[in-house]
Amino acid sequence: MSLPGFRGYFREDELARAVYSEAAGIGRAIPSAVAVPVDAEDVVALVKWAAESGAILIPRGSGSSMGGGAIGSGVVVDLSRINHLGRIDERDKTVWADPGVLWSTLDVAARRKGLRFPVDPSSGDFCTLGGMVSTNAAGAHTLRYGATRAWVNALDCVFSDGDRAVITRGEPPPKRIEAVSRFMRDVHGEIVASDKRRPIMHPGVRKESSGYAVHEYGTKAELIDLLVGSEGTLAIIVGIQLTLSPMPTATSSVLGSFATMEEATTAATKAVEEGASACELLDKTFLSYAASNESADAKFKERVAGAAAILLAEVESYSRDSATAAAEQLAKAFRQSGAKDVDVALTPEAEHDLWKLRHAASPILSTLEHATSMQFIEDGAVPLTKLPDYVKGVKEALANREVSGVIFGHAGDGHVHVNPLVDVSQADWRERISSLLDDVVTLTARLGGTLTGEHGDGRLRTPLLPRVWHKDAIKAFALIKKAFDPNNTFNPGVKVPLKDQNPIDDIKYDPSLRPLPEKARAALDAVVKDRAYDRFRLSLIGGPS
Repeated sequence: MSLPGFRGYFREDELARAVYSEAAGIGRAIPSAVAVPVDAEDVVALVKWAAESGAILIPRGSGSSMGGGAIGSGVVVDLSRINHLGRIDERDKTVWADPGVLWSTLDVAARRKGLRFPVDPSSGDFCTLGGMVSTNAAGAHTLRYGATRAWVNALDCVFSDGDRAVITRGEPPPKRIEAVSRFMRDVHGEIVASDKRRPIMHPGVRKESSGYAVHEYGTKAELIDLLVGSEGTLAIIVGIQLTLSPMPTATSSVLGSFATMEEATTAATKAVEEGASACELLDKTFLSYAASNESADAKFKERVAGAAAILLAEVESYSRDSATAAAEQLAKAFRQSGAKDVDVALTPEAEHDLWKLRHAASPILSTLEHATSMQFIEDGAVPLTKLPDYVKGVKEALANREVSGVIFGHAGDGHVHVNPLVDVSQADWRERISSLLDDVVTLTARLGGTLTGEHGDGRLRTPLLPRVWHKDAIKAFALIKKAFDPNNTFNPGVKVPLKDQNPIDDIKYDPSLRPLPEKARAALDAVVKDRAYDRFRLSLIGGPS
């Protein structure tokens, strides 16, 4: 196929399409083609071609997303080859980066300057900065530093007609861009007025990756706030300017073992009050799997024996003495909340020993042999005071559907990941997961929560948004999408549902699905096994690299 001005790779063969049909979530969707631009001008050429031809474009980074926003039936646009990291400005503490730069690459470069990008997802080794911006990603330290949106200063964007512009925080929007002009003329006033009448947000929810950030826009009128978290539905991001933070001089960590989940969630609230920079939760089911893993040592098994949940918390300071004092105070709060054992780690080596358990969560779950860990209720967040009710409700839903599951995640933010462990050999397994999804959506809505704290809506959650967002929010989302992308070129079915769209369609674990070509299947399995989502997919099947 001839794409004027496009110099990257464009493939329509079955093998290339198959190797981009899956991401980290449960879905599978065979794209119509795969495009791999080599620079921003390539993206402009691709978008202009799509505008003229009616093609659908699905932007994608490493494919580490859970909600299905990086797969679809259109042309998958792999942005991973656009990956230049600019010079870090040490005075202003900023850096320009291409969307394909890995978080881990930036982290190494920033630390050499005594700086960091403090939003630290567990997928940091392989996720791209473009993907993080697209989902308003978060991590353990979001408890103290907030999610990605707060750290984005400017975005270099290609809009749906091929126009390109830099949107900068604090500067007027570029009205020469047709999409921006249309939004400012037709939508800006209405959504600002709507948010003033009834704030479009989930009150008390600390992390939000769902919908468009209407409340943030209504409060500050910063266009960049709408673009962050838009999951490639409003523009394709080809450059990112981030603000960086100084590294703390000292940290300390505390691990508490609790006999009940209620005690653990109460202690998480205490951790927030004590100023913890991170507070993570691991439940009994995960702990039992981890303890049976061949890498688990005797000390770890002793530490988790009899625990219903473990909390891991960190404190930061700019002196060793104050970090130690803060950790001791946090340990005291854990004991007062009912912790049966508390460990305090005051050295980097001791902290690493505590935290390696949390970082091993997803890899351990991926090795299970008799059940499949599925991510479809994996990202709910509720007001912190509602977290005990949420955890209790999820456990009841799992039990009612006779599905085991693992709960872990960011307790200090009222945000936990739930991975049901599904036996796909059972005849009714699809019915069980559909019912479980329905149960948890109902629970989340009742508690005033969001379906996604950091992973994005994707195609999985978008059809469910009317159940957790007010009708004014749903209307605002549609108006924003229409203004920026009137022909639905960018990632249709994400943020604004298509007619009759289902949350769950083809599931990649379904044994009844037509198998992918053997070479593609082997490549995708290797990516998952090695936790290497950043591998260039075309190179894995013998294509250009």
